[in-house]
Amino acid sequence: MTQRTIPTRDRLSLAIRTLGATLGDVIRAQEGEAIYALEERVRTLSKALRAGDNPALRAEMDSIVARLTVAEAAALLRAFSTYFALVNLSEQMQRIWSLRDRVRADDDAPRPESIGAAVAELRAAGVSAAALQDWIANALIVPVFTAHPTEARRRTTLEKLRRLADLIDTQFAQPLDAAARDELARAVLEEVEGLWQSDEVHVVRPTVLDEVKNGLFYFEHGLFGRIPSLYREIEFELRRYYPEHSWRVTPLLRFGSWMGGDRDGHPNVTHDVTLRTVRLLRTAALRCYITAVESLSHRLSQSSRQVTISSALQESVALDAAAFPELTSTMQSRIPFEPYRQKCTYMHEKLLGALAHTEQVEPAWGSDPPAPTRTRYLDVAEFVADLEVLDESLRANAASATASGALADLIRQVEVFGFRTATLDIRQNSERHGSAVAEILAAAQVCDDYDALDEDQRTALLARELDNSRPLIPTRLPYSEETCEIVTTLRTVAAILDQLNPGAIETYVVSMSRGASDLLEVLLLAREAGLARSADGIARLHIVPLFETGDDLAASAQVLGACLAVPAYREHLRLRGDVQEVMIGYSDSNKDVGFVSANWALYQAQRAMNAFAAREGIRMRLFHGRGGSIGRGGGPANRAILAQPPGSVGNQIKITEQGEVIADRYALPQLAHRHLEQLINAVLRMGFAPPDVTPPDWEAALEELARLSCDAYRSLVYDDPRFLAFFRSATPIAEISRLNIGSRPASRRGSQRIEDLRAIPWVFSWMQSRYTLPGWYGLGTALAQFSDTPERCALLQQMYADWPFFRTMIDNAQMILGKADMQIAQHYASLVPDAALRTAIATQITDEYARAVNQVLQVVQAQELLADAPVLKTSISRRNPYVDPLSYVQVELLRRLRADPDGPEHEAVEDAILLSISGIAAGLKNTG
Repeated sequence: MTQRTIPTRDRLSLAIRTLGATLGDVIRAQEGEAIYALEERVRTLSKALRAGDNPALRAEMDSIVARLTVAEAAALLRAFSTYFALVNLSEQMQRIWSLRDRVRADDDAPRPESIGAAVAELRAAGVSAAALQDWIANALIVPVFTAHPTEARRRTTLEKLRRLADLIDTQFAQPLDAAARDELARAVLEEVEGLWQSDEVHVVRPTVLDEVKNGLFYFEHGLFGRIPSLYREIEFELRRYYPEHSWRVTPLLRFGSWMGGDRDGHPNVTHDVTLRTVRLLRTAALRCYITAVESLSHRLSQSSRQVTISSALQESVALDAAAFPELTSTMQSRIPFEPYRQKCTYMHEKLLGALAHTEQVEPAWGSDPPAPTRTRYLDVAEFVADLEVLDESLRANAASATASGALADLIRQVEVFGFRTATLDIRQNSERHGSAVAEILAAAQVCDDYDALDEDQRTALLARELDNSRPLIPTRLPYSEETCEIVTTLRTVAAILDQLNPGAIETYVVSMSRGASDLLEVLLLAREAGLARSADGIARLHIVPLFETGDDLAASAQVLGACLAVPAYREHLRLRGDVQEVMIGYSDSNKDVGFVSANWALYQAQRAMNAFAAREGIRMRLFHGRGGSIGRGGGPANRAILAQPPGSVGNQIKITEQGEVIADRYALPQLAHRHLEQLINAVLRMGFAPPDVTPPDWEAALEELARLSCDAYRSLVYDDPRFLAFFRSATPIAEISRLNIGSRPASRRGSQRIEDLRAIPWVFSWMQSRYTLPGWYGLGTALAQFSDTPERCALLQQMYADWPFFRTMIDNAQMILGKADMQIAQHYASLVPDAALRTAIATQITDEYARAVNQVLQVVQAQELLADAPVLKTSISRRNPYVDPLSYVQVELLRRLRADPDGPEHEAVEDAILLSISGIAAGLKNTG
């Protein structure tokens, strides 16, 4: 069989075997035959135990794990962790190969979930070109990258895996002669050996700027280069299905980031860190354009002796020549008749000047913006104007093909990424703003005890202050450190926008928003920093409430109504184009009320806010705070968007990309392209979805299921006083909280309460222990109690068949139930020292798990979980025998660390636990 004829389904197995064999060679060479034999025996035992529990084999596995030295445990963990890095990479390549095969199979039929499929569907549905053009003109789709501890890999590791991907692709893309095959094998060995000899995760806790640099990897090694081809695809599909229309595709897809801006409960995100983050983001974009303009210069060699140029280009070159006399002299002697190349050279110099300014300027609040100059770009609009001069001159002088090539691609990059790479969102907790405003008002003798006011009194007071033009905050800040940081952050944002990068920051997210005062406080603080002055037409930030708990989601429309009743807020919104951005939290809502109730609360809140926006004549832009795991709103992004209430998406949406999901979706350019086209497909289709006609009995069923599920969930998690002790012993939450996984503390307040624990470590710890509890607990009880008659059971089955929201919720539950393993979870439960407590809580959880599985199978009318998702089912079954050893070793190490937390090997044990956490996350995927 030649390499060209290897079926795609066989390539995955062959890639895994090839990389696995290479890893085995590396383990032998690096650790010796004893460690290799240990790894092979543990792997064999684990596979055998998966095939059927055997007491003798179980005893042997327990004995091996108990006798491991810390060094042996670390080597074993590294072996399985590295294996999963290679398996994940192979599965990513499998997705790429499958996409290529679809193209080869039928060049004309659009791929499922592609841009072409969406446009074809709209054309068939009778959507006019004019309506679609209007939708595109106002569309905005913004994936927002966030840093979280579930993705602990270093940039070095990501780069090695990226090179390995290229090698694997070469191996299966074309026939190779013997010498080429040998060289390929050597190169693969080099990368796997490098992986083995490098620290996969951070040895010391990463800084916020480390996370920013990791996030930039995906832009620098994929997105910058891939975006032009994605937009070309959009343009092609529009012309293909609407050939009669002349299309103008605006930059509907852009990117955001929270890394360096999200300070909610994160003391290490300071105003200085935010400034340094903006520098890094701007620098990355400028360096991309410097390279692109240099390349463009080599292409645009048109001579004025052969073709004419526009008067605008002549004037532009003349102005630049006066600004760069030495450079002009050099070019006159070298390229006197090449005006396009001359212009590119000047642009290159101005980009270098912008880069130098970015690295050197120290923005200071109250200082004047830098003076305009032709020797550097200050605003991206200046760069765009120069690019358009080139474009217009080429098109006017018989060079449209040239203008439509590399130049058009660069213009598209600049439209999407600007001088910012990604807009940086600022986030802070509402309580911090309330405390700051209380201190400020007391110091200004406006209100002695703001904290004592109820919500209506606060709103009325803030409304009066917003109408009062006199300043509240002096230049020199006489406040506590916490209040000074709040004020200085907003002043720093103002200075950044004035003196460094006007497009760097657009959004201020207020987490745990519960009332109108939470937004009005930020508006008041922004006014004091010069970011919001309605009388002067200044409104530089979207003020975005984040509704997170079940109660807050239910009250969301009411809160927005109270805000709009305040004239100052309504005017601020008008200045922002009458767009109200609202973030909805999937993580804390799930932790608060459980899986089913959170999903239903989110659905209802979106409908309520959409109806509110229609009544008030404003546009609602929903920002979905989704995580990677099902317990945090994870799952396939395309299906998640299609499951939203009709009318709630419109043509603008923001979605967080978190944890290991970023690496899975964006590490390889082809996968990034596919993910982004799936997002565009879903948003396009939802933008023209028919009105919501959900039958009342379906909604009543969800209302009852949500209530029953919430009762079951909260009775365990919040009402049972024994649960907290079980959770803290039966999961690695304590170790996750203190290990060097991410820069953010695990708890907002440093307390032990579940209410104060961040949703990320909450979900992550349950995934590590294989319970996966946040993704399903309460569902089984709710379904069982609801479907007490054949008619009600049939109703649920009909809802699953015909309601995208309910089907997606149940399918996501199937996925997370399929990844759970109650037998492995029992190993973690054995860490609970109180036997009675252990038995009581563990039994309750395992009973609910069995109930959930049975009830879900009844709803989907299947004999086993994931029967309709064979690829995912196969992937889980293939991974489990390799995840299990990581779990066995993790439990043993947790036992040792807790028995002797100050022992002589505690640092080595903690390092090994970190390896196990990373390995299990890689093995299970969708964990954070």
